[in-house]
Amino acid sequence: MAKQYLLTPGPTPVPERAALKMAEPIIHHRTPEFEAIVAKVREQLRWLFQTKEEVIIFASSGTGAMEASVSNLLSSGDKALVIKGGKFGERWAEILKAYKIETIEIPVEWGKALDVKKVEEALAAHPEIRAVYVQASETSTGIKYPIRELAALIGPRENTLLVVDAITALGVFPLPMDEWKIDVLVTGSQKALMLPPGLSFAALSQKAWKFAEKSNLPRYYFNFKKELKNLQKNQNAFTPAVTLIIGLHEVLSMMQEEGLEKIFERNARMARATRESMLTLGLSLFAPDSPSDAVTAVLVPSGMDAGKIIKHVWEKQGIKIADGQDQAKGKIFRIAHMGYIHEPDLLIGIAAIEMALKDLGHPVELGKGVGKALEVMKK
Repeated sequence: MAKQYLLTPGPTPVPERAALKMAEPIIHHRTPEFEAIVAKVREQLRWLFQTKEEVIIFASSGTGAMEASVSNLLSSGDKALVIKGGKFGERWAEILKAYKIETIEIPVEWGKALDVKKVEEALAAHPEIRAVYVQASETSTGIKYPIRELAALIGPRENTLLVVDAITALGVFPLPMDEWKIDVLVTGSQKALMLPPGLSFAALSQKAWKFAEKSNLPRYYFNFKKELKNLQKNQNAFTPAVTLIIGLHEVLSMMQEEGLEKIFERNARMARATRESMLTLGLSLFAPDSPSDAVTAVLVPSGMDAGKIIKHVWEKQGIKIADGQDQAKGKIFRIAHMGYIHEPDLLIGIAAIEMALKDLGHPVELGKGVGKALEVMKK
């Protein structure tokens, strides 16, 4: 039996410590015992988001908090701006259109960096824009967007919100919500938070809460105001994902023990090691100009199908990496370096990719990529 390694950009591996905690007998959610856990989690989430505001918790995938960030903030007749440069930028546009919000799109070629000047020009041309929707880390392409610059641009605009999907970014690299004046920050449980899928989170600035007071779009389950009222009593409006919240307390405790700065440094080091190892093997990065520290997207050699590499490393070595999505399918593979993925896991993954390339006919000097990764990790 081959040992298996999960190096995909979600779900990511779950620490044994958290898995054991979640395996304990389940407790009832309308009890002081559960409320005590929620009280601790509320403080931990504020620490993670680097905010004084409450962090809303939904039992859903990250898309639930994304949808809530449309239905709870905008009103009929509003106009929104979307940075559309990957699968999840497209998702923002799809959610907005589902709520009949007029959408202005800034198309960004997949894998290319965002020019903030284009956002500035769009806001100048359309001052009625009420919200800008963007990814911090576009999982489908491995690109990182300039959130600090966007926040500096949008923060002073009292009638415009910056809404950031940080599902593969929060807990990976710095996104200090209050310091940068990010209005809405969204994430999910199955990435840097090291849990199974099933929880989504959203934190709102005071400016965003003012929008929530005026919003007239329909909503029921994904209701920020209702959840805030219950959260302040250490409860949820509906049946919560009890086991996942217990696991959340454990993984956030682990993150606090390591410290955010050390986590960010480790992720950045692993990301550099991954990128440089792939370049050493003669491959190219799909997002070379502004790569994310959460996931590296790698272009496969001309004439080779990424699916064959992915299949090889899984069937031969028990290592799961991810294919590209939509237009990038078969052209790239993606390898994650966040959450409970650490240096030894990456070295094994890089070695498996080397062997797959060699077996599939790409000229590779075995050990060269691993050696380069080790050099970077030792710096």
